[in-house]
Amino acid sequence: MPRLEPFCALRYAPGTDLDAVIAPPYDVLSPAEVDELAARHPHNIVHVDVPRGGDDRYRDAAAQLRSWITGGVLVADDRPTFTLYRMRFADAAGGRRNLVGVVGGLEIVDEGAGGVLPHERTTPKASTDRLDLTRATEANLSPVWGLSLAAGLTALLVEPGEPVGAAIVDGVEHVVERVADPHRIAAIRQHIGGDDVLIADGHHRYGISRTYRDEVRASTGRHDTAAEATLAFVGELVADQLSIEAIHRLYTGINASALREELAVSFELTPAPPPSPALLGEMVDRGALVFVGPDGAAGWLTPRRGAFDGVRGLDGAWLEHALAGSAAEVTYQHGVAEAVDAVTTRAAEAAVLIRPVSIEEIERTAREGLLMPPKSTFFTPKLRTGFVERGLTTG
Repeated sequence: MPRLEPFCALRYAPGTDLDAVIAPPYDVLSPAEVDELAARHPHNIVHVDVPRGGDDRYRDAAAQLRSWITGGVLVADDRPTFTLYRMRFADAAGGRRNLVGVVGGLEIVDEGAGGVLPHERTTPKASTDRLDLTRATEANLSPVWGLSLAAGLTALLVEPGEPVGAAIVDGVEHVVERVADPHRIAAIRQHIGGDDVLIADGHHRYGISRTYRDEVRASTGRHDTAAEATLAFVGELVADQLSIEAIHRLYTGINASALREELAVSFELTPAPPPSPALLGEMVDRGALVFVGPDGAAGWLTPRRGAFDGVRGLDGAWLEHALAGSAAEVTYQHGVAEAVDAVTTRAAEAAVLIRPVSIEEIERTAREGLLMPPKSTFFTPKLRTGFVERGLTTG
C-alpha cells in the first residue's frame, strides 16, 4: 500500500503576496503566460520552475532557489508537516464544489509494483526538462495530483489546520493549512496507506521522480533518502468534489473527408448544432461524439450497433479502435472553442469532441488494473505551484 510522508515544507515567508508568486503547473503555461508571471514579481515561482535561457538555465534556477532560501524568501517548516490544500469553485455547470486534499511526499514505486497506479497511458515526451531541473535544484516544485481509493479520507481533512496562505485566482479560492500534530499526521498516513492512490495528473512528473530516485540510489547506495518520494497532493476519489472535463482530439495527416469516411464505418454521422460548451451536455445525453470539419460545421458521431463490442466504453478507446491502421495523427486539446479554432485555422484537419469520463469509470479502470487512452481526463481547477515546495537533500 502507498506511503504518504510528512516533510519540512518550504513555503513563502509570512506576509508574502501569494497571488503574485504562485503559478499554474508548468505544463499548461504558454511562453506568453510565463513572461507575464515572471514580470509580476521577482520571486514568482516560474523563475525557478520554468527557467529561461541557454544551457545554464537549470544551474541558474538552482542558484535562484538557493538564494531565496538563504535570503528568507522561502522558509522551511521546523518539523515534518502535512499541508491541507482546499479549492472552492464553481464547476462548468455552475455547481459549487469544495475540494480538499493533503500535500505530502508520496512514495515512488516501480512500474507494476502496485500501490501508486497510473490511470491512463502516457504520450512519449523526449524532453529531459523536468529531470534536468530536478537534478539541478534538488527539489520537487510542482505537485503530482493523486486520488486515494480509501473511502472516508475527506472526513479526516475537514477539520482546518493552521492557516498558512490563501489566494483567489480566476474565481477559484485556494487555501493552504499546515498540519503539525503528530496524532493527526499518523491518522492521515494510516488512512491513505489503506488503499491504492491513482495518479490523476502528473504522470510525467512521477516518472521523472522515479528516474531521479534510481540515480540517487545508484550514486549513494541508499534507499532511505528524500528522493524515495515526490511532492503530491492526494484527495479522495469522490464525485461531489472532483470536476473532470474532456480533452478533445485533433487530427492531421489525413484530410477531413477521408477521416469522415473512416469514422463512418463505426459511427453514424448526422448534422449537429454548432459546437459550444452547451453541446457537451447534449453529447452525454445522446451518448454521441461530435465531428468538427474545416468549415466549423459539426456532425454527431453515434456508435453503430455492434461496432464497439468488446471495446471499453470510453470515447478515446472508441476512436482508437475506429481509426486503427489509419494515417490520421492525433493530438489533444482541452476546451471546445480551442479545438474548433485549431480546425478553422487549419492547425488541424478535423476535430472530434469527446465526453468527460465519469468517476465510476475511473475507479472501475483502477480496480481492474487497466489504463485509459492518453489524455482521457482533464481535472480542473489546476493546483497552483508555489504554495509548497519539497527539498530533496534531507529526509
